Amino acid sequence: MKVRVAQIADIDSLVDFNQKMALETEGKYLDSDVLRSGVKAVFHDESKGLYVVTEDDGGILGGLMVTFEWSDWRNKWFWWIQSVYIVPEARGRGIYRQMYEFVKAKAKENGNVSGFRLYVERDNLSAQGVYERVGMAASHYLMYEEND
Repeated sequence: MKVRVAQIADIDSLVDFNQKMALETEGKYLDSDVLRSGVKAVFHDESKGLYVVTEDDGGILGGLMVTFEWSDWRNKWFWWIQSVYIVPEARGRGIYRQMYEFVKAKAKENGNVSGFRLYVERDNLSAQGVYERVGMAASHYLMYEEND
């Protein structure tokens, strides 16, 4: 398996992964046109983030997106891990761990990253276990939001 920064040629896989992840974790169907435009936007504006994928000879097995949050308290960045998806038949093979280690190495190269954050559905105990096994811990913060 190979972990790498995603390329624009990976858009179809990333859109598919996002559709499946939203349905699997939240029971939501995403508007395909909006989603495709949102994924493409990341490739056309590096300030929006980056995608990381894992592939083998059979294709893309998983992906995630990293976005950036400036911390004035630390004078450094937090990298947010979002849109994590591993194809079901490849789960349990350490793919998220490999992508997370890749992201941490990229952050170390950057030299100005304070830490990593992500959010996970409260009921997604399987994913929570994965994140804990790679060294992440539940935050003391609660997340609030308002949507249009």
